[in-house]
Amino acid sequence: MLKQIFSKSIDNITLAAALVATSSLLSRVLGVLRDRILAGAFGAGVALDNYYAAFRIPDLIFNLVVLGALSAGFIPVFTNLIKKRKEQKGKNNEAWRLVNNLLNSLLILLTLLSVAGIIFSDNLTRLITPGFELEQQQEVAALTRIMFLSPIFLGLSGIMGGVLQSFKRFLVYSLTPIFYNLGIIIGALYFVNIWGLAGLAWGVVLGSFLHFVIQLPTVYNLGFRYRAIISWRDKSIRKIAVMMVPRTMSLAISQINLVVITVIASSLESGSLTAFNFANNLQAFPVGIFGISFAIAAFPVLAENANNYQKLTSNFSKTMRRILFFVVPATVLIVALRAQIVRVVLGTGNFDWRSTFMTMDALGFFALSLFAQATIPLLTRMYYAKHNSKTPFYFGLISIAVNIILSVCFGKSMGVAGLALAFSIANIINFILLWAWLYVKVGALDFSRIILSFLKFSFAAVGAGLATQISKFLVWPLIDMTTFIGVFSQLLFSSLVGLLVYLLFCYLLESEELVHFITILKKRWPFKKIKVGDQGEARGIS
Repeated sequence: MLKQIFSKSIDNITLAAALVATSSLLSRVLGVLRDRILAGAFGAGVALDNYYAAFRIPDLIFNLVVLGALSAGFIPVFTNLIKKRKEQKGKNNEAWRLVNNLLNSLLILLTLLSVAGIIFSDNLTRLITPGFELEQQQEVAALTRIMFLSPIFLGLSGIMGGVLQSFKRFLVYSLTPIFYNLGIIIGALYFVNIWGLAGLAWGVVLGSFLHFVIQLPTVYNLGFRYRAIISWRDKSIRKIAVMMVPRTMSLAISQINLVVITVIASSLESGSLTAFNFANNLQAFPVGIFGISFAIAAFPVLAENANNYQKLTSNFSKTMRRILFFVVPATVLIVALRAQIVRVVLGTGNFDWRSTFMTMDALGFFALSLFAQATIPLLTRMYYAKHNSKTPFYFGLISIAVNIILSVCFGKSMGVAGLALAFSIANIINFILLWAWLYVKVGALDFSRIILSFLKFSFAAVGAGLATQISKFLVWPLIDMTTFIGVFSQLLFSSLVGLLVYLLFCYLLESEELVHFITILKKRWPFKKIKVGDQGEARGIS
């Protein structure tokens, strides 16, 4: 029974996205618990600034080496090989040969880079944290050495995750971030008591290992068997390499942007880097749950129909509208309730009001670009489905350059809030460029219908925002706002009122996305049987 559940292929984009989103929600909840534990134990200060700075270089290696290959090249190439294997009735083993080849090549490369990073961690730390004191830099270097183990496990895990996505086995894949956060929480709760701040770094390593291990049984059941194959002349490897170069360069620019933010934050008041990361994690909630989940679920379908304009347009339009249906109201609620969100999630222990104000200001500016952040993953996958990874790189280059320039300008005058504002403006520019180029080169992609839906969502969200603000003041005299229960009650009541008003407006405006959402809930409600006439649609792409 369990084997059938974990190995089941999911062809419906909405259902696949719902599955990934549900697991993403659980992961984000664990992430919130993780951040709350860290905030209560250390506050927004020197210790967590060191911890987040130590992430930067290991993350740089993972993003450049692994994500570039997977997001731009591996999944489209592997998907085609799977299709070819099905046509030949399982006689072609080229797909699994590619997996082994890439797995072994990445393992060697990541090990060499990690060893080099461990050796030169002192020099690297001085480059990215020039504003830190010498003692801080030494602690960042020590944490970085430990964290250099994580790219190895995450790299191997990335290959396994690419296989699962290609086979549309989204359940196990969606569990990986949950186990990653569990590892970090274990580090925060237990390892810190043994090794101090270094325990957090070991928690990251544990989470990376769990991220990898959880996927192995399902990948094995799909037919993978390890082979010691390394062939850099293999045509599939070369194809992936060609496709990943622009994507890797794009990620390199993005990572340079994060390094610049770290450099600037190190020269601001203590706790700025921590506040930036806390706010970024909070605003990433809707981006991860809706934007990335839908993009992941849609990518295999987009890749399969890259040359069929009608199907490509249909799937892109539906996915885009469904992302916006969830993200637009999330933006309004986050802006209206940012103070309550920060206090409920992080307001404990050493996380004082100074830390609260820094984080909530950054969160408000982050939220301005949620619509762009949530849809960029889908837009870029449209390019990858068409085997075009160069154009997103060029646009990413422009937006990151804008981000760096604005971060320098706004950071000096606005502090950490300025870094968040620069981040949002850059993402909006990236979104506009990506969409405009698709419109010119690929076609309208149902643009008018998407815009109409967006206007409906925006109108409904404005009504929701006003209702949220009014409900905040209505409930204020009835509760004690100096307690956690009081702040949580205000947050819960106001957000529920806002959501109900949003749904009411969407209903009155006859939103297709609301109808579809309700239909999916009805079809998948455990106590309701699906009618015979609906079964074909439930299994198909919708």
